[in-house]
Amino acid sequence: MQLKSVSAFIFPAILAIGLAGCADGGKAAPAEGGRGPRAGDATVPVTISKVLQKAMPVQLAVIGNVEPFSSVQVKSQVQGEILSVHFKEGDDVKKGDLLFNIDPSPFQATLDQAEANLAKDRAQLDNAQQELKRYTDLAARGIVPQEQVDTARTTAASFAASMKADQATIDNAKLQLSYCSIRAPISGRTGALLVHAGNLVKQNDVPLVIINQVAPIYVSFAVPEAQLPEIKQYRSAGTLHVRATVPNDNNAPADGTISFVDNAVDPTTGTIKLKGTFANADHRLWPGQFVNILLTLTTQPNAIVVPSQAVQTGQQGQYVFVVKADQTVESRPVVVARTMDTQTVISSGLKPGETVVTDGQLRLVPGAKVSFKSASTTAAGTR
Repeated sequence: MQLKSVSAFIFPAILAIGLAGCADGGKAAPAEGGRGPRAGDATVPVTISKVLQKAMPVQLAVIGNVEPFSSVQVKSQVQGEILSVHFKEGDDVKKGDLLFNIDPSPFQATLDQAEANLAKDRAQLDNAQQELKRYTDLAARGIVPQEQVDTARTTAASFAASMKADQATIDNAKLQLSYCSIRAPISGRTGALLVHAGNLVKQNDVPLVIINQVAPIYVSFAVPEAQLPEIKQYRSAGTLHVRATVPNDNNAPADGTISFVDNAVDPTTGTIKLKGTFANADHRLWPGQFVNILLTLTTQPNAIVVPSQAVQTGQQGQYVFVVKADQTVESRPVVVARTMDTQTVISSGLKPGETVVTDGQLRLVPGAKVSFKSASTTAAGTR
């Protein structure tokens, strides 16, 4: 009797639940994963932007390393004591500026001795030439034999040769003496002083100081070998421009041109080395520094461009939400050519003048109706 009464209570309850389900109007369950409203639901506020057609540069972005335009290790060409240093560490010097003085005393003594030898040989040559003239006259009159004339001529020629050797010794002594004044071989910035006054230096031994030429200056970088055909093509058509940006530097980037393409691909990395030359008049680029490089190959005149945040990535690839005339959206696949900063170049999938969603995509499904967040936001997105 008790079991019958419980059944009488449960069956009407189940019937009531079923009738309530039928009265729901046949609405479907929410979208899978809760991805947003269905078509016909409330509008979704989004930010939009127009698809533009404009000229866009074709560029490569890499990391580069700054190198001095020229670097010289200044060494002594003679042995001696450094008497004085004529610059301070880190000074800018010009080509020909005096840097060091080495004790010239030994070299001056050698020069004086060579000049004295030359004077002695010159006097002996004068005497030998006079004797040759006398013996020549006497031989013509038959007073002396021809052998004496020949001997006098040989003596004069010997002293003449000695004078040439003396002159060579003098020239070498003057050269060695000139090496006692060490001058800057290039214009540039001096580094740390490696040998100070009072030290004894040897010929062609340790460097005294290193000078780096920093204006102009090089920036070297490597690009994948796959880019080499394009680089060769566009370089043959004209000058390739390159831009260097110093990290954490708020100044404008430095502009330069490609001046060197290596003659071989590095087989270990599959890259090829390039160098850009920069005027660097303000000395912002410094040897050894790492910089961001942007190499411009050419300019694409009629590129299709959208803000980068409009491009989404799904299981089927990249796509954008396009706003149609009735303010509903469709999901359209696109092919991205390249991305530059906040702009993306589309090679196929969009036309100029179409409207794309740049913010609010997470709440959208195809067919959803949208509203625009504000006039100012919309205008900013379409510039």
